[in-house]
Amino acid sequence: MTENNQNSGSVDVFGVGNALVDILALVEDEFVLKHGLNRGGMTLMDSATQGGILHDLEQVSLQMRSGGSAANTMIGLAQSGGKGYYSGKVAKDTNGEFYRQDLLEAGIDFNVHPAESNGPTGTCVVLTTPDAERTLCTNLGVSTTLAATDIDVDRLSHCKYSYVEGYLWDAPEPRKASIETMEQSKRLGVKVAFTFSDGFLVDRFSDDFHKVVSEYCDVIFCNADEVRSFFKEESLEECARKMSEISDLALITNGDKGCMVVENKQIVDVAGFPVKAIDTVGAGDAFAGGVLFGLTNGLSATKAARWGNYLASMVVQIHGPRLEGSQAHLLNQVISG
Repeated sequence: MTENNQNSGSVDVFGVGNALVDILALVEDEFVLKHGLNRGGMTLMDSATQGGILHDLEQVSLQMRSGGSAANTMIGLAQSGGKGYYSGKVAKDTNGEFYRQDLLEAGIDFNVHPAESNGPTGTCVVLTTPDAERTLCTNLGVSTTLAATDIDVDRLSHCKYSYVEGYLWDAPEPRKASIETMEQSKRLGVKVAFTFSDGFLVDRFSDDFHKVVSEYCDVIFCNADEVRSFFKEESLEECARKMSEISDLALITNGDKGCMVVENKQIVDVAGFPVKAIDTVGAGDAFAGGVLFGLTNGLSATKAARWGNYLASMVVQIHGPRLEGSQAHLLNQVISG
């Protein structure tokens, strides 16, 4: 660890992601089928296509949140009692101003860069069906202009971890910003955490993700489907074993079963919390926020995972990707239970 980090320790995690305004809607399965969407996954689309979906949601009650995967994780970190810094890109428009204000109110120190281009702030229509599955319809907008030069290296030097979302691989400039964050982190002695984000990304950028894992990452976040895609292997246990050979610490979530902690070639199952899920959006982000809080505040990986499982179990019981208010008062009770 650098001297700068030892003296400061002021920020737990430096998050980098697509700054997206989430538009949340509860729909029936027929709506997803009608629009030919990848049920349970994320579909990139232009403004016109997304506008058609929003038009068909005119009679549906909608909620808005400052979102994007890494932003939701930073909020989970803050609600755990940690301190996060977030870097993303929005436009100088109504949604961009909403995003800035909402993130500020959530307690996140941020540098949400106003883009100079004329494009809109990115938006993600989150469709949740009765079985709690979420389908994402994303127009990245100006978030695709996040560049390596937007990464505040001085701020990064005061952080314990950086956290990069796999969704950034969808556009060339954010991909460069991701690599810049990781390379600067390694130079500064800041640990690197990376989330695969979605199975389709693992498939499309397989070589890149394997290189990132082997060359940069201290912590990997993924779910069962993503790690199966990563290793082209159906057995989750075999995937965990293979992950143990290339990563010092990986956390593999598996729905209500909890997660697997793969650490120093040891594999430990950490049980989930039995709850009735109504909406799975944000569960993985909340899990990562809880784990990152634990790792940066003295918890073992298994206790950090238990806290992450708890936050995820709370998020799936509400509509939307984030809990309201601080959860820190529950920490000791949860990790000692």
